[in-house]
Amino acid sequence: MVGSSGRVDCYDDSNSVDNSMNSSRDPEMNVGDAQRAGSFCPSCHGAMGVERKRIDETIHKVGIPEPKSVAREFSSKMKETFFPDDPFRQFRGQPCGRQWMLGFMYLFPILEWAPNYSLAVFKSDVISGLTIASLAIPQGISYAKLASLPPIIGLYSSFVPPLIYSVLGSYLGLALKAGLVTGLISLTEGIAVGRTFASIKGYQVDGNKEMMAIGLMNMAGSCTSSYVTTGSFSRSAVNYNAGCKSAVSNIVMALTVMVTLLLLTPLFYYTPGVVLASIIIAAVLGLIDFPAAYFIWKVDKVDFLACVGAFLGVIFISLQMGLLIAVGISVFKILLHVTRPHTSLQGKIPGTNYYRNIEQYSEATRIPAFLILRIDAPIYFANSTYLKERIMRWVSEEEDRIESENDDTLQYVILDLTAVTTIDTTGVNIVVEVKKTLEKRGLQVAMVNPGAGVMEKLRRADLIQNLGQDCLYLTVGEAVSSRSSAFKEQV
Repeated sequence: MVGSSGRVDCYDDSNSVDNSMNSSRDPEMNVGDAQRAGSFCPSCHGAMGVERKRIDETIHKVGIPEPKSVAREFSSKMKETFFPDDPFRQFRGQPCGRQWMLGFMYLFPILEWAPNYSLAVFKSDVISGLTIASLAIPQGISYAKLASLPPIIGLYSSFVPPLIYSVLGSYLGLALKAGLVTGLISLTEGIAVGRTFASIKGYQVDGNKEMMAIGLMNMAGSCTSSYVTTGSFSRSAVNYNAGCKSAVSNIVMALTVMVTLLLLTPLFYYTPGVVLASIIIAAVLGLIDFPAAYFIWKVDKVDFLACVGAFLGVIFISLQMGLLIAVGISVFKILLHVTRPHTSLQGKIPGTNYYRNIEQYSEATRIPAFLILRIDAPIYFANSTYLKERIMRWVSEEEDRIESENDDTLQYVILDLTAVTTIDTTGVNIVVEVKKTLEKRGLQVAMVNPGAGVMEKLRRADLIQNLGQDCLYLTVGEAVSSRSSAFKEQV
């Protein structure tokens, strides 16, 4: 920095840019220019060179993952996508016979708990099975009438599917009911109910097993005139409170329904419609949870809008329309998050080398001559154009602020890519376009901590060499230190 006496003052802080740097300085001024201007200090310049070398030695390079074969990468992606809990870990190191037995136990969970089943547990299951059967029979008839189906169809749905689930299901206390809309909704509800009560009992529900069990039981049920069946929260609660210990309670319920089908259906023929209606009303009233609605309103207004839309749609239009409204609002919310990802302006926390969102941390301060942006989403075709436009807007807003406040000229734009988990071809092209556009405006660009997936795509696109290693940094702090020391060396 040129001082009032005409000499070049030394910078004493390598981790920040001197606040006295102003917009009138020519950023391209080199050592020869300084000498000709009579403001060059050899000792200061030598000290800055030593400091620059020290900083360069402490800068960490961003790691580039080792290349993977297509087969290995595909296998890894499939495992992470469909088997996050690594269910095949138990097969490692086991003899062939044991592996076969573990395979059968994985497909048919009844083989896990049946060998240890006892008479005391059976007594509890009989009581809970008879209890939920007393609910399943009138509810099955009521739901069938609600769907304009013969009442006996409702009983079929409480007979065959529970037997199949008892053999294949991973949650031992799940009680079943008819699902009247779609299989997807029934699957979601069944897994949610199972996980709710499994958390109470302290064990884990396998989502893959539940998907398979609910799918196969509905396939078998469709062959016996049953409609879509899923887990029932109310019946599972009754089952739990009645002392259910295993899936045998579902078998007891199914056998009770079978006896009803064979011997007792004439007794239900003259059941008054008002009785069946009262069962439906009682079930619906139990689903209205005002504290839960208030909690949703307090946490997320868009979720509350979906909740209200579903409620009003079911009450005033139809069940299908209510669910369609809720799903539509939820999908819109997801698309909004996907196509309009969050970006934030980062500032330095005083006394640390941490950089955080200045809107979240009021004490975070801007670094003069630097614009530090964080991108909190993958970069791909659905949001790449938006991100480019949003970055350009950040730059324009920062330049307007600098002009109005007479602050230091913007020299560097640092993109924190820590939260960018992946990038596609369109995203790679956008990164290149952003860099070129900013450089045309006289700004230097640096990228911080791109993940392994991002670095792999950049390597395949031959962009790491084109961008230059000096464009990639491990932390924001190192990027600021390196670029600011380079600027000091120039002036």
